[in-house]
Amino acid sequence: VQLQASGGGSVQAGDSLRLSCVASGRTFNNYVMGWFRQAPGRGREFVARISGSGYGSDYAESVRGRFTISRDNDKNTVYLQMNSLKPEDTAVYFCAAATGFPAKAPSEYTYWGQGTQVTVSS
Repeated sequence: VQLQASGGGSVQAGDSLRLSCVASGRTFNNYVMGWFRQAPGRGREFVARISGSGYGSDYAESVRGRFTISRDNDKNTVYLQMNSLKPEDTAVYFCAAATGFPAKAPSEYTYWGQGTQVTVSS
């Protein structure tokens, strides 16, 4: 599986962005998809994940209520809608794919996109 993330940019606090991640292959719905982020000098942290069917999702406490993960299996694409952005959301955002029942650790995800930069200024 190859993943291509896009949609990052530089915005003001309170603004919104939508990230997209397109996957190659014909078995996209077999994968749990996750979004992670990494700020300068920090480790990669879990943001959100969504089940293969799209009916189950989970969020980090820091983004719950502001971010929404979704997927379109017909388009092999997973999205991250980010609203009410804060400066502390500034990071490189990565999409990732895993089979089975991954939790929130990056090590549980097998395939990774290249990352897209999100910068939020106050």
